[in-house]
Amino acid sequence: MVTDTDGYVQIISYLTEHLNLFENSTSSALSTDTVMAAIEVELGEQIIAVCSQNDSLTYNQRNAIIREVDAILYDLEEILSGVVNNKVNSAQKEFIAEFAGLIKNLFDGVIHSQKLAQ
Repeated sequence: MVTDTDGYVQIISYLTEHLNLFENSTSSALSTDTVMAAIEVELGEQIIAVCSQNDSLTYNQRNAIIREVDAILYDLEEILSGVVNNKVNSAQKEFIAEFAGLIKNLFDGVIHSQKLAQ
């Protein structure tokens, strides 16, 4: 659905261009969330929005989206393997929110193009 698109490759490339944001970073002592937890929350919220905005999605299409999100999370764990358990800082949270929004936009675009093709 999305993980095999050029858009996904570009989003992953965008992440790798910003890896320095996650390497050798410090987090606030007030931060309790890890990088991976922040990713899961942001991506989860965006995917809920995708499904809510597209109430015509079938059960199978929703399952396909969940499988895609699992694949995306796996990719992110691989790319950020050295920092996924670090406490997240505000700059990282901001980037993660932006990144999750890009993933949502990718799903929106694929869903829209599938509707047009029907």
